[in-house]
Amino acid sequence: MENNPIIVFGEVLFDHFPNGERVMGGAPFNVAWHTQAFGQTPLFISRVGPDATGSLIRAAMRLWGMNLDFLQQGSIYQTGRVQVTIECGEPSYSILPDQAYDHIQMQGLAGIKHTGILYHGTLATRSPVSRNTLISLKKLHQGRIFIDVNLRQPWWNKSDVLNLIKDADWIKVNLRELQALQDNMADIQTNMEKFLFQYNLEGIIVTCAEKGALALNKAGEFFSVVPTTSVDVIDTVGAGDAFSAILLLGLNLGWPLGQTMERAQAFASAMTGQRGATVNDLNFYKPFLTF
Repeated sequence: MENNPIIVFGEVLFDHFPNGERVMGGAPFNVAWHTQAFGQTPLFISRVGPDATGSLIRAAMRLWGMNLDFLQQGSIYQTGRVQVTIECGEPSYSILPDQAYDHIQMQGLAGIKHTGILYHGTLATRSPVSRNTLISLKKLHQGRIFIDVNLRQPWWNKSDVLNLIKDADWIKVNLRELQALQDNMADIQTNMEKFLFQYNLEGIIVTCAEKGALALNKAGEFFSVVPTTSVDVIDTVGAGDAFSAILLLGLNLGWPLGQTMERAQAFASAMTGQRGATVNDLNFYKPFLTF
C-alpha cells in the first residue's frame, strides 16, 4: 500500500482522563499510529523525556512496528502530558508547558527522504526550538505539506498560525478554528473558497463535529460527509486525528477526494466508540483495510 513516505512532525504525549485512565496521544502521534496500521511506514519526528512514560511510548511504537529512528530522547524535559476533561460530550485539554516535544532537534533529520507528504500540527510550534526545526525541515521538503490546525489555548496566536499556512498545500481545521482564523465569516463554503485562494492551497478540509465534514479542492470540487449513526460514542478524543490519517492515506495513494472523505468519516466515527485516540489492536483496523 505504501507510496511516497509520510513524514509526521510534532507532539507525543499521554492523555490523562478523569477516571485515572491514561492513553498515548498527541495529534501527530495518533496520525502516525493509524497510518502505520494502514500499511504505511511513517517517519515520526518527536521527542520524549528520560522517564517511564517515554519508555512506554518507545516500547509501544516498537511493538506496533513503527520506525523509532527519529523519536528523540532528551535528558531534561519530561514526556508530554495533557489532562483531558469531557464537557457536554466534547473534550477539553489542559496542556503543560515546556515538554519534551517542545525541544525537537534538527540533528539527524537532514538525511530523511524529503518527498511525499510532510504532516504537522500547530501545538509543537509553540516553542522556538521545535518551531525552528520544523522550518528547517520544510526548507528541505520537496513534496506536499499538510497542516492539521489544533488551536489549544493559550498556546497559539493567529499570525503565527497563518504564517504556517502560507507554506501549506492542504489544511484541516474545525469550524471554530476556521472562524478564529478569518476576520469575517460568511457561509462556510464561501469562507473555504476565500481561504483556499488566499493561501493558494490544493485543498481545505473543515470538520464540523457531529455534523460531519466538508472538503474543497482547487479544482472546485466540494464534498460533504456525515457521521454514521451506528456507533455508541465513548468520547471524541482523537476523532479528528483519525480523519487526518485517512486524508493522508488518500493523498498518498491517489484516491479521489470524495472517496477519501467518505472513508475518513467512517474511520473517525468508529474511533468515537473507543476510549482515547489510539487503538493497539490491529483487528480494529481490518474492516478499514478492505476499502
